[in-house]
Amino acid sequence: MNSLAHANPVGSLLASETINATKMTLWLIENKLAMKRSQGIGSIENTNKRIVIRIDTDAGISGYGEAAPWPVFSGTTENTWNTLSNYFWPLLKGQNVFDIPKTIKRLKQTVVGNSEARAAIEMALYDIVGKASGLPIYQLLGGKVRDSIPFSFSLANPDLEADLRLAKSMYEEGSRIFKIKTGFVPDHRDDVKRVAKIRSTLPDDVDLRIDYNQGLQAFGAVAKLKEMEQFGLTFIEQPLKATDLEGMAELTRRIDTPILADESVFDPYAAMTGVQKRIGDAFSIKIMKSGGFVDAQKIAAIAEIANIPCYGGTLFEGAIALNAGAHLIAATENISLGCEFYMPKYVFSPEELEAEVNIVNGTVIPPSGAGLGLAIDEDVLGRTAVNTMSL
Repeated sequence: MNSLAHANPVGSLLASETINATKMTLWLIENKLAMKRSQGIGSIENTNKRIVIRIDTDAGISGYGEAAPWPVFSGTTENTWNTLSNYFWPLLKGQNVFDIPKTIKRLKQTVVGNSEARAAIEMALYDIVGKASGLPIYQLLGGKVRDSIPFSFSLANPDLEADLRLAKSMYEEGSRIFKIKTGFVPDHRDDVKRVAKIRSTLPDDVDLRIDYNQGLQAFGAVAKLKEMEQFGLTFIEQPLKATDLEGMAELTRRIDTPILADESVFDPYAAMTGVQKRIGDAFSIKIMKSGGFVDAQKIAAIAEIANIPCYGGTLFEGAIALNAGAHLIAATENISLGCEFYMPKYVFSPEELEAEVNIVNGTVIPPSGAGLGLAIDEDVLGRTAVNTMSL
């Protein structure tokens, strides 16, 4: 079924005080991957699973959301599917979609964790409210502070030569920021060689960052990161285990290159602790970690008070979640270090895209239409789904 079947003239229901959720459809999507993606805590290859949802209402307006958990990072698609269908939908069915804060509070009180499932629900509700009001989500989040977002691509292919070919091609398209995944090779010297090769191959105006994804042992970490500083890095992301806050703080004090905390900062409470312990010079914000726009903006605000800038990170989301992230960054001044919203365009198969991320001359352009501002191709969802459910 094409998504246009669920369209409604945007803005026509602005005066309505109540629009109730009537139905939810879930698609478990399995996308083919163009290359292996390796990180310090694990790899994905061949295919990747994620969940897309559509919430319908009694006003004829539908909203879309997406959940993209990763087992070694946050959870499984099976758990997220079960949470959405058996726990969250019974709470949401028949409820007013405008009551987003009340709804999210109830979801948090019902199931611990499951930030990706909450993010999918909140995303879909904001999509509906945006369509009903005729406003893009970034306006609902406070208004646009930037028209475009610097785009970063993560070099994570164990085949370094293939990554270099792709990076040179992307440079010609306007990309100037590349983040190198480190910590998955057998030895630190191999990481140094990889980063040195990339630095010497790409033009001098390329902004390089590295990301260990918790892949570095605390023992000897200071010396290893000092050696990496020779490459003129913008930041070094999450070298140590997410729970090693003292170690992260020690690296922040002793390394000149800014340390960026990712896995150590999932929610506003972790952000407050991170500020108090100064576990990084910057934080990575992901909608999949925070559980949605509202808590993501809380993290950004906490960080801003402490003069800690933020970065728009990603897991392995598709265009729905990544465009939601673009709306978030467009409306949040302190997420100022760019974003890495590359999966649909550069990693998924082109024929498997239900929507696209607009990347132009090295920047991501947030959609300007009402709600998410996306036309979702449900025919593609149907082709790529390995399971569907309507509730």
